[in-house]
Formats: sequence, structure tokens, C-alpha cells
Amino acid sequence: MTAPTPTELTYPDIEAAAARIAGRVRPVTVAPAQPGTLAEAASPTAATWSSGPAEDPNASGLLFALEFMQYTGAFKARGAQNFIQSHLAEGTFPEGGVTIASGGNAGLACAWAARAAQVPATVFLPTTAPSVKVERLRSYGARVELVGSEFAEAAAACHDFVASSGALASHAYDHPLIAAGAGTLMTEILAQVPDLDTVVVSVGGGGLFAGVATAATYHGVRTVAVEPENCRALSAAIEAGEPVDVTVDSVASDSLGARRATPLALAAARSDLVTSVLVSDEAIIGARQHLWDQHRLAVEHAAATALAGVHGSGGYVPAEGEKVCVVLCGANTSLGDL
Repeated sequence: MTAPTPTELTYPDIEAAAARIAGRVRPVTVAPAQPGTLAEAASPTAATWSSGPAEDPNASGLLFALEFMQYTGAFKARGAQNFIQSHLAEGTFPEGGVTIASGGNAGLACAWAARAAQVPATVFLPTTAPSVKVERLRSYGARVELVGSEFAEAAAACHDFVASSGALASHAYDHPLIAAGAGTLMTEILAQVPDLDTVVVSVGGGGLFAGVATAATYHGVRTVAVEPENCRALSAAIEAGEPVDVTVDSVASDSLGARRATPLALAAARSDLVTSVLVSDEAIIGARQHLWDQHRLAVEHAAATALAGVHGSGGYVPAEGEKVCVVLCGANTSLGDL
């Protein structure tokens, strides 16, 4: 009988993941933000971001976790490594290899981790997937299957493949091993900034949030969960008291476009140390542009969503002297609009 999937992540889960993936992922770099990044502005557009010097360069206490420098360009590498290495260690990795339905960061991370472990990977994508992603997946040695015009059709084909081949089914975010792997990011941040007050992270389905918030809460650190206004699976789940389906309509929906948050994310959000924030697409675009203009950091909209959460109307406002770290989670983006 298959054991039921846990609905709550624990800190020992993250500690185990950290030991499992040590030396297999790139340690995160934490760096100070440009002075004036949190300057108040009348509206959250790119033009309102302050770039001038501050009297005290450390007055805002704002830091960036540069996780977009991770292998494959996003934090997903952590969960993929933890998922695959855990099954290898347990002797539960099937001959059919691992499979996932994802045209984004999760698929790339799964294929990359599978290649490193010398196990086969099959990735299902809709036929509308960008050719650059298809070729990159193949460069990692993955077998790529293009099925249907929508993700749901590719996911259904992946499900059928698991049944027929016995392959191990991975997921972009809805698995405790994936979330625990993502949580190792927080342990690395705290190793560099032990007096951190607050971590800010963007949320889609909630894999990164569940891991980061679990580790942060354990250490008494506040977590600010940031979502686009029209892509708010976690916020809706908090309001309803259970995961519910939401509409997906945001400039960041390519990475944050989950229709439903995971039970793991909802459980982590029930901590008194968690604050949920919604931001507009305008604020996300402005934050992304600011990161390029003032920091020369090219990130995807999902990463900019986190920064948008601590700037502009309706965002989280740090207290004076509060030390805040914003997680810039990924950089798989087009540079044409920067």
C-alpha cells in the first residue's frame, strides 16, 4: 500500500533535503540591494523606483538572494535533485526513469537532475511550447513528448505514460520532496544572514513558499508571500480555509500560474509569521525593469513579483531597521523587453 502524501512539511524534512543535495546545487549568493530601492513612491511603475544614494547605504536593510543564478536558471533545481536523490537512496527508482509534465523551469530542472544521476527522463509538453525550451530539454538528454495544444493535455499524457511505463512521476511543486528541496534555499540564506528578520518570496502553486516558510518559521523569521492580484492561489486558499481553484491572468502566469495552491503551502501559511500580499502586474513590470536598470539583474516576472511585494501601494512595509531578504527565484526570461 502506498503511504499517504504528507499535508504538512517539517523542518527535519528540509534538513534531510539539505544533506541529500549538498554539492549537487549551486549555493545561493546573498547581496545587498541598491541604496534607495525601497524609497517610497506615488505609484508602482518603473519610473518611481529610486536610484539615488541614501544617507546610510544599509538603512533599508534590503538584501537579494540571487537564486536565479542556480543551475538551470531557477530554484527548481533544488527540488528536482532532492526528489531524484531520495528515490535513488531508497532504491525506489524504476527502470522507466522519471517523468514530468512541464514546459517551464520544473521540466528543465527535472531533466537536468536526471542527467546528473544518469537516469532517463521523459518530459511532456504541449505542442505550443517554445522551441527554445524543447531544444534545451533535449540538450539535457531528456526524451521530449509534444502532446495537445494545452498543458492539461500534456499532463494527461504524462499520467498515461506513468501507468504504461512504470516511470516515476514528478511534479512542478506539489510534492513534499520538491518543497523540502526548495526550502534548503532558506537554510543557506540564514547561514549567511543569521539575524534576518523577514524573507520575501513569490508564490505560484506554493512549492517554494512551503519550503521557505517552513524553515523561516522554525527560526522565527517572518515570511511575506507575494502573488499577482489575478493569480492568487495561496491567498484564495487562506481565505477559504482550503485549496480552491482560481483564475490565472497575469504577466507572471508563465511561472506563477497555478490554479490551486498545495495543502503543504496552506499549512505553512497558517503560521502567525506569514503575511500574504497581492501586487498588480504594473508593479511587477516596474520591479523587473528596476532590477535591470539599477542592478543589471535580468530576471523573470515571477522573481520580480517578490520585489514588487515590498514596494508600492498595498505591499509589505518593513519597519525601520528591519533586515529583509527578497528571493529572486529565476531568470528564464526573454531579454527583448528589458
